[in-house]
Amino acid sequence: MKRDDLKDQPCSMARTVAVIGDRWTLMLLRDCFLGVRRFDTFQERLGISRTIIAERLKLLVDEGVLARVRYQDRPPRDEYRLTPKGFDLYPVVMSIVHWGNRHYAGEAGPPMLHRHRTCGHDIEPVLTCRACGEELRAREVEVRAGPGIGDEAAAAAALPPRRGQTG
Repeated sequence: MKRDDLKDQPCSMARTVAVIGDRWTLMLLRDCFLGVRRFDTFQERLGISRTIIAERLKLLVDEGVLARVRYQDRPPRDEYRLTPKGFDLYPVVMSIVHWGNRHYAGEAGPPMLHRHRTCGHDIEPVLTCRACGEELRAREVEVRAGPGIGDEAAAAAALPPRRGQTG
C-alpha cells in the first residue's frame, strides 16, 4: 500500500503513518523538537539529499505540522517551525525515543536524557488514562468503533478476539 492509499483509510493510524511514517520525516521531527529550524542545518545533521529533505518538509508544511516562516528577505530564506498540530506529536516522538532507549541504548545507557524543567528530574514518558490517571497497558485497553467510522469500514475493521477471549 502506498502513502497516498493510507491517507484515505478509515483508520487514524493509517492516516498518521501517511504523514509521519517515513524514517526521514521522523528524523526531521526529532530535530524540530531539538530546536532545528533551518534547511541547511537539517541537511548537515541528517546527511541526506536536499531533495529528500525538501519533499519531507513540504509534506509536513502541507499537512500543517510545520509552518514555513520567512526569516530573511535578501536572499529569501525560510525556516520551519512546529505548529500546534506539530507540537501534538511530542508524546509520539518521546514514546519512540523511550522505546529506543529501553531496547537499543546499549550498555553505556541512552545517548540523550530528557529532563523536566519544572521539577528537574529526568523523564520516562508514560501513557495514562485521562479519567482515572492509571498507566495504560495494551492488554488493558479494548478497541471499539467510533463515530467517524462507517458501517462498511466497521465491518472490515472488526478485530478477532484475543487469545482466551470469545466473541
